[in-house]
Amino acid sequence: MNTESWLAQLQSTGCRLTGARRAVVEVMESSDRALTPVEVFDAARQRDPRLGLVTVYRTLEKLEQLGLIQRVHQSRDCQAFLKAGIGHQHLLLCERCGRAVLFDGDDLEALFSRVGEQTGFAIKSHWLQLYGLCRECQTK
Repeated sequence: MNTESWLAQLQSTGCRLTGARRAVVEVMESSDRALTPVEVFDAARQRDPRLGLVTVYRTLEKLEQLGLIQRVHQSRDCQAFLKAGIGHQHLLLCERCGRAVLFDGDDLEALFSRVGEQTGFAIKSHWLQLYGLCRECQTK
């Protein structure tokens, strides 16, 4: 998927395609890091100086509703956003640079079964994020 397809999806929901909204989409679509709304604002404002923070929040909310981005929690910030993965994937986040990597991992059923038995919960879904240092940050 590319920026133009993201913009087409936004437009199909009734959103106007302004330069400011395009700047937010371009930043999110091209990033391999989880970005806070303020980081999106700072990066997108370089593309469109008229951009307002409210537009960033509204555009992120709409992109999340469309399933194009996903909300993630970072150890240093309450929320950030990242391009959504394809299907069900888990997330690795670098605690230093914010780099995010999605990975498959469907062999967790035994763990969930054991947790369900121990707690009495019927587990319906899960969301897994792992934190650490990416290869580049380990060498710094």
